[in-house]
Amino acid sequence: MTMLKLDGINTYYGESHILRGVSLELPAGSALGLLGRNGMGKTTLIRTLMGYVRAASGRITWNGRDVTNQPPERIARLGVGYVPEGRGIFPNLSVRENLVMAARPGPDGSTAWTFERVLQTFPRLAERLSHGGQQLSGGEQQMLAIGRALMTNPQLLILDEATEGLAPLVVAEIWRVIAQVRTTGISTLIVDRNHHAVLSHTDRAVLLEKGLVVAAGASRALAGDDALLARYLGV
Repeated sequence: MTMLKLDGINTYYGESHILRGVSLELPAGSALGLLGRNGMGKTTLIRTLMGYVRAASGRITWNGRDVTNQPPERIARLGVGYVPEGRGIFPNLSVRENLVMAARPGPDGSTAWTFERVLQTFPRLAERLSHGGQQLSGGEQQMLAIGRALMTNPQLLILDEATEGLAPLVVAEIWRVIAQVRTTGISTLIVDRNHHAVLSHTDRAVLLEKGLVVAAGASRALAGDDALLARYLGV
């Protein structure tokens, strides 16, 4: 069953044509990677499907329902958890407050991700419940951002550059949690500069170049195409 589908999405920033007829599908329970160099449209694609940026044309469907250009709060209520680039936590709220304020059942009534389960997943947060968001390290803030998204009991978890700027040990922890989340049946959409990690943690991947889909397929197959990766992702 296709959970999320984009058909021919075109998005502009002013006169700049950013996404050019992008189409992709994400089956329920699967993981999809978005690959591409910086500035190729990955974050714009996420912001368009989340409703922060309007699509000029094309169609976005969620479980068969047209949700094109719906506001972000409505997309979130459908069961989409979003961990944005930059984390977006509330710096003046404590760790506990950041988590509790996001808590709600999923659209299917699921309450699998509780406050206690998030703390079990991120033990470091349990040690810092009274700390303000601004008092946390970058890695702890990222754990909090992911934990807050999980507290909404999403059907789809979107992670935009979840490991950017983090120490190697923290990066390994984030990927461990992503792998754990996948085993629970939550779909994932992952953007990360480490394309090797993305391809090893997803079922399929889409490669963007200047807002165009230039390659798409099974992650294992793309991981083995060194010439393709070098052409579109090489420095």
